[in-house]
Amino acid sequence: MGRVPNVTRADAQAALRNPLAFIAARWTPDPRTVRRAALAALVMSVVIVVTGGAVRLTGSGLGCPTWPKCTEDSLTTTSEMGLHGVIEFGNRLLTYVLCAAVGWAIVAARSQKPYRRSLTLLGWTQFWIVMGNAVLGGIVVLVGLNPYTVAAHFLLSSALIAVATVMWQRTREGDAEPRPLVGKAVQQLVWFLVAASVLLIAAGTVVTGAGPHAGDSSEVPRMPLDWETVTKLHAVLAWILVTLTFALWFVLKAVDAPKEPLARTRELFLILLAQGVIGYVQYFTDLPEVLVGAHMFGSCVMWIWVLRVLLSLRERPDPAPQPSAVPAQEPATSASIAGPR
Repeated sequence: MGRVPNVTRADAQAALRNPLAFIAARWTPDPRTVRRAALAALVMSVVIVVTGGAVRLTGSGLGCPTWPKCTEDSLTTTSEMGLHGVIEFGNRLLTYVLCAAVGWAIVAARSQKPYRRSLTLLGWTQFWIVMGNAVLGGIVVLVGLNPYTVAAHFLLSSALIAVATVMWQRTREGDAEPRPLVGKAVQQLVWFLVAASVLLIAAGTVVTGAGPHAGDSSEVPRMPLDWETVTKLHAVLAWILVTLTFALWFVLKAVDAPKEPLARTRELFLILLAQGVIGYVQYFTDLPEVLVGAHMFGSCVMWIWVLRVLLSLRERPDPAPQPSAVPAQEPATSASIAGPR
């Protein structure tokens, strides 16, 4: 091992003033490390949604009845609170793991050479979404799992997944101006696909807010809507999304589009079919908790792939290096071709 350099007082003061700049000045991560850090943040953004769903489906939403403490007298769960308290407090602890993953992505992006401001901004955007959602999660508990706050909590988590997906994609691209790989008509079709996906996710939160899984065994308010009607609307939106995806795949084949958009669209179509099977099975089997949880996970994967389809429509290579100024040369002669004199 090499000798560890001494840290001077000036170094310590610099680290306190700007820790990220201090680390970036002394460490340059491999591009693969930056990609893995961004992927870790994306994975954790999905994990926190799935574990939040587990809290709801096990009736542990008020396992810790207050916030930011678990009880009025204890920061952590107590033995008297049983399994529900453990599940709810465990999900709260995972927020710290998510913060660590996002923090690692920020540090890796900030330390990359050359410095890419866009990547660092995407990392910080994730951080502030996590902070906002943590506060919103506390409000959800304090208002007794009000279904509208629960829906907002999930939608903000979906926004976090979107930003994390974009950052992960950007770590595998350069900073040149995006160059479209398809025409305007195809791009517009994909934006319709994205809009349909947003509506589908929003409708899914309404289905949950009106449905039987209230999140706690006590009496919890529900959205005053007919659950089966909202569920059928959700299914119609899902079929619209499937149709748009198939139409996009057909158009991409017809215009002989590049491999990347075709592959991402085909994968999205398969994900939607699997998600549809899970949705119909859970509907006809009275919403078993395991299938509802699988459907929530599928919703996250579907949203990631919709964004991957959108991002696959362009490429961003590394900027071409600027040619250095070449001094004027004398006409090529037999002597000059042979080498310097």
